[in-house]
Parts: sequence; C-alpha cells; structure tokens
Amino acid sequence: MTTVTFDTLQLVDKLKAAGFQQEQAEAVIRVIAEAQDALITKEYLDNKFDNKLSPIYTDLTVLKWMMGVLLAGVMSLVLKTFF
Repeated sequence: MTTVTFDTLQLVDKLKAAGFQQEQAEAVIRVIAEAQDALITKEYLDNKFDNKLSPIYTDLTVLKWMMGVLLAGVMSLVLKTFF
C-alpha cells in the first residue's frame, strides 16, 4: 500500500503549540500512522474489480464470437439464396 510520508516530530510540535499535551499529540500521530496502513489505493481497487469482472469479460468474448458466426451463417444463406 502507498503511504503518505510526513514529519511526525514537526506535527507533534505543531499540536503541542496548538495546546495539546505531549501524550495527546503522540497519540494523534499514532492514530494517523495506523490509519495510513488501512488506506486503499487505486491499484488495489483496479485489481479487485478486474478479478471480479474477468468472468464477465470472458462471457462477452464468447458471445461476440457466437454472434459473428451466426451473422456469417445468415449472410451465407442470404447470398446463396440470391446468387
């Protein structure tokens, strides 16, 4: 997974300047770091959807071939009838 990097010490200092205590600021940083591990990336979603949709793509490919064969058969019958 992709993580967003940031300077944790600088963020702790900013939180302390805003009125947080040292322990509170560190707890906030830990929560942010843990939340980053749970981020879902676009690549993950693309792979997940590709895995779910691949049977449908296969079925569509088979249907395209079947329609092509059917159309060729009908066209051959029409041409045979008129020529």
